[in-house]
Amino acid sequence: MMDESFLDGEHALFLEQLYERYQQDPHSIDPQWQAYFQRLDAEPVTSSFAPNANHGNGKALAQRSEQLHVSRMINAYRYLGHLEANTNPLGDYAYKVGVPQLMLEHHGLENVDPDTVFDPGTFNLTAKPTLGNIVHALRETYLRTIGFEYMHILDVQEKRWLQQRIEPNMGRGKLTHPERRKILEQLTAAEGFEQYLHRRYVGQKRFGLEGGESLIPLLQTLIHEGGKQGLQEIVIGMAHRGRLNVLTNVLCKPAGDLFGEFEGKVEETYTGDVKYHKGFSGNVSTEGGPMHLVLAFNPSHLEIVSPVMEGSVRARQDRREDKDGDQVLGISIHGDAAFAGQGVVMETFNMAQTRGYRTRGTIHIVINNQIGFTTSTVSDSRSTYYPTDVAKMINAPIFHVNGDDPEAVVYVTQVALEYRQLFQKDVVIDLVCYRRLGHNEADEPNMTQPVMYSTIRSLPTTRAKYAMRLAEAGVVSESGAKGLIDAYRTKLSNGGVTCCNSQTRTGLPAELQTHWKAFVGQPWRQHIDTTCSAERIHSISAGWISNIPADFVVHPRVFKVLEARAAMGRGEQLADWGFGENLAYATLVEEGFDVRLSGQDCGRGTFSHRHAVLHHQQRREQWIPVQHTTDFQAKFTVIDSVLSEEAVLAFEYGYATAEPDTLVIWEAQFGDFVNGAQVVIDQFISSGEQKWQRLCGLVMFLPHGLEGQGPEHSSARLERFVQLAAQENMHICIPSNPAQVFHMLRRQMMRKYRKPLIVFTPKSLLRHPLAVSPLEDFTLGQFEVVLDDVDITDVEAKEHVKRVILCSGKVFYDLLEERRKHAMVDTAIIRLEQLYPFPAQELVDVMEYYPNVKTVIWCQEEPVNQGAWNGIKHRFEAYDYTEVVCVSRPAMAAPAVGSLYMHQRQQQALVREALGLNGD
Repeated sequence: MMDESFLDGEHALFLEQLYERYQQDPHSIDPQWQAYFQRLDAEPVTSSFAPNANHGNGKALAQRSEQLHVSRMINAYRYLGHLEANTNPLGDYAYKVGVPQLMLEHHGLENVDPDTVFDPGTFNLTAKPTLGNIVHALRETYLRTIGFEYMHILDVQEKRWLQQRIEPNMGRGKLTHPERRKILEQLTAAEGFEQYLHRRYVGQKRFGLEGGESLIPLLQTLIHEGGKQGLQEIVIGMAHRGRLNVLTNVLCKPAGDLFGEFEGKVEETYTGDVKYHKGFSGNVSTEGGPMHLVLAFNPSHLEIVSPVMEGSVRARQDRREDKDGDQVLGISIHGDAAFAGQGVVMETFNMAQTRGYRTRGTIHIVINNQIGFTTSTVSDSRSTYYPTDVAKMINAPIFHVNGDDPEAVVYVTQVALEYRQLFQKDVVIDLVCYRRLGHNEADEPNMTQPVMYSTIRSLPTTRAKYAMRLAEAGVVSESGAKGLIDAYRTKLSNGGVTCCNSQTRTGLPAELQTHWKAFVGQPWRQHIDTTCSAERIHSISAGWISNIPADFVVHPRVFKVLEARAAMGRGEQLADWGFGENLAYATLVEEGFDVRLSGQDCGRGTFSHRHAVLHHQQRREQWIPVQHTTDFQAKFTVIDSVLSEEAVLAFEYGYATAEPDTLVIWEAQFGDFVNGAQVVIDQFISSGEQKWQRLCGLVMFLPHGLEGQGPEHSSARLERFVQLAAQENMHICIPSNPAQVFHMLRRQMMRKYRKPLIVFTPKSLLRHPLAVSPLEDFTLGQFEVVLDDVDITDVEAKEHVKRVILCSGKVFYDLLEERRKHAMVDTAIIRLEQLYPFPAQELVDVMEYYPNVKTVIWCQEEPVNQGAWNGIKHRFEAYDYTEVVCVSRPAMAAPAVGSLYMHQRQQQALVREALGLNGD
């Protein structure tokens, strides 16, 4: 028999069209459908179109066509009801959409007796399903102060769950009197906080929450309902609007600390930042136990904090082995204009369900002020109807809720949390509200939105409306509501913690804590043994082949690479870059350090050098050799990332700031791709420690080198990094051989020192016959920040040197080959493998070996206005006995030429100039 469970609004249109075809020509449809409609025609009363037995008979029996129209109407409310819902607190000012599909007339039902009984299908109506009751329930569910937008979801199970949870929405959350009083207390705190600051610190910016006070009960609901459901950590990312309110009334930051920031009494040992960029963490009590809350630090770049927050959440989930997200939740709070306008929002959504970046569902809250600074929302700030339409790309349900109905806000928050916990997917709450003041407290909004603000200034506040509502219901008296205001003002005046649910204990249980204090104030010149024994290297490299399952078919060329690496491990061949890099990972995981490597082709490597992930040539299977180094080892994770730089790099930064003992690496496919993530570099990586005292050990691999590939795949913009380098904020390294990258990566983790490491990695050098290392360079030595000349080694030969060329990266090998070609003995080539912190003392020590130098040259292949020169030339001041001259390409607007022939001519010319061969 045909399954009739589909007979609801979602499929009514299809069914009606099919039935019309059946009436015209029964043989034009599938035989199963023919039999189905024949049965309906023969037994109309007992069919699924007829009233259910437990509902009894109505005044009139539903006709088949009318039943289909009722089903279509139910479907219309589910799809389109949110367009006509009362979600905007600005009332008549709000732009309203008339939806004819919600009218009885549109479905030909205007003349049907309202007492006629119909089958409501999956619309879970508890009352007698008369037409009148169905319409009333639909309007109560879909046209009140919540607009449910979910029918775009492809998964039928999710849609059915949401319908069961919200239909019919007759009583909302059915809150008790104490629960309603609690909401009033939270609104009182939200409003009282802003009013107190407005009077005490007149004219100071705070980006207040006035008009969006329902955010506070929304967050409190997430925290306390989440605690009941087992959540133990929540990480929040948000921009400015309402941030200080959230810090004080949700995360329980002491009011006195905030007042000190307003009054400028806080002495920063670091550069510091404005108060509405700062983060905070602490514990609060919930019925389910203590909840650790974190508010991520955020600059003025709005949505960029979202992927940073996601990375921090993923790190905490990984630390707890929280594979289902039951213990750690991410909350992302957005502005409406930024949510629609910032591309990183889409990038972050795109990561939501991917293997390497999913956090098992984020709850997104849009503080929908209906204006972007001074930009009119409807006409200028976006091309979509809702600011939240971007969330449809991942089939996220979207709940639009009127911020002036705090009970509806609490109810929809409960639904959103339950959905996230059950389906482990993102969900969006569009908190439709307004700004009572301007963009900031010194702004005059009437200059640009006079009509809007005439409406806003006539409105009572959300708290005042709700207090009146509770007074009318007998829940609280007028004097009782005023008493809440006085009590909160007293708490603020005392400068202490205003949250009644805060805990004095801060931090996490010992096993979940990160110990950043061990890395504070440490010098970068720490000696650490990064060597590895020959026996251990042999064992690891041999295992890269021997541990592969017998039935795993490796690509023949890749297998030759593995065989070569085994020979390198035995000392039978000189080691190449891929060997040195993979060996660093293998030794680190053996020693208990997790490694996380992500980027757009990092499993294989853009230039086919890494082969960290092997692919079965006949089945969809993978084998990751470093994951099978020993029986007891840390995790090695390799992720071929989504095609994003900004969001992925921000995610990895967030991960690294939460995990000091994980080597977190992001690799650009080509170095210039880092341009797409510049905001992350400027606002977080280079300055996060000085602004917010956030340490971070993130490593960035940026393939760099001018090799005739044109302007777009040559430069990783070295000049930008040396310009940003100050206050020991990062390491900038250009290792030139495999042993150097091995020691560099091990140094990054083994030292008690955590700073971002920017590595300009090679392309052509990955297979260059000179860019190799003998086995003893791994078993001995360390990462050398300065490398002396490889050919001029004895003291007497060094005394004959008249010219020293200082350089970094690939150009060294071009200089070396040309010098050897001409058998030059009076010119030394010294490599700076670390440009920052600048190794001044190490360079002085090497230069002392050359007492008779007359000329010192800095040679770079980049144009003179790019590359390292302008960022490091002032650091050569130690050589006041001679002038350091730059030899490079002439200044250019683009990083490189597009012609291989032109490139080769330029490269040859600068190499010969640096060596003093132009006269030949």
